[in-house]
Amino acid sequence: MKETELIKLMLATQKPFFTIADIEKITGMERKSLHVSLNRLVKRGVLERAARNAYIITGQPIRVEAVAGQIYFPSYLSFESALSRFGILNLVPYTFTFATTRKTKSLAMQGRSVEYRHVNNDLFFGFTLEDGIYLAEPEKAFLDLIYFSVFGKSSFPTEEMDLRSLSRQRLNKYSKRFPTRVSKALKKMS
Repeated sequence: MKETELIKLMLATQKPFFTIADIEKITGMERKSLHVSLNRLVKRGVLERAARNAYIITGQPIRVEAVAGQIYFPSYLSFESALSRFGILNLVPYTFTFATTRKTKSLAMQGRSVEYRHVNNDLFFGFTLEDGIYLAEPEKAFLDLIYFSVFGKSSFPTEEMDLRSLSRQRLNKYSKRFPTRVSKALKKMS
């Protein structure tokens, strides 16, 4: 199959990214020859490897956070990324940061850093699906950030935050599910 035909078929599906299985279905090619073709397309800059076995068409506008949330599942956008999105953090982080129950992982996608931070299964809650992205509620993103900062895994830019819009009731309710260090840190901020 010619490169232009493949790209046309991929564009026609209107997917933000493609797995090898997706491309295999589109092209009908065997997996071995498909790997060779995909490597060539990546080297020529036609496709970009978004993650292991996941590709995006170079130059096509994508929402990096939407693709990142789908290629490493389950995950939800949280921490500084979500707080900035809600206007609680006055900075715009360079890295999209997700919470996941899988292993911690970092990758680069279309010039942006994406980080997946491991949380235990019992802390994987407090998010909703919005515009194709699983997104932490503001209170949960705030507590996720406190959780990582009290264990020395993240910094906490308090001076850059406006916490007035956070629900005190929801913060207290959610904080009970975290280790006591988080509740203590939350009380110190009150």
